[in-house]
Amino acid sequence: MKRVLNILLLLLFVASGVYAQKKCPWNKATFREKQKTFLTNRADLTPEEATAFFPLYFELQDKKGEINKKAWQLVRNAKEKDSLTDAEYNRFSEELVKAKIETSKLELDYLRKYQKVLPAKKIYEIQRAELRFHRELLKPKKK
Repeated sequence: MKRVLNILLLLLFVASGVYAQKKCPWNKATFREKQKTFLTNRADLTPEEATAFFPLYFELQDKKGEINKKAWQLVRNAKEKDSLTDAEYNRFSEELVKAKIETSKLELDYLRKYQKVLPAKKIYEIQRAELRFHRELLKPKKK
């Protein structure tokens, strides 16, 4: 009897683990397609403008992702150590700020690239739409 109970508990545990690990419905391509559609509509981009703009936009996103990945790796490394010296905390903090600066410089570089393919008003509308897109993602879904 005890053995049957243990097997049932094990099956219940495994089944609940499988149920809890539902895959995220969005992969990178799906996310980018939704983002592209949202930004295109909000900034009223023509097909030609979208074709010129989005390769640059996603190139920037990839570069920013790499910088952020390195910054988060630093945070994880710091978290894994039992205790850090003040010098180590200072170094980690400085590296995180440097990552933000590097990201900001990249954004400025790409703004200049965007200016070669889009009018200023559309760039501004894209910036506003980008903020709105992220807010929309974070909104809780209504039941």
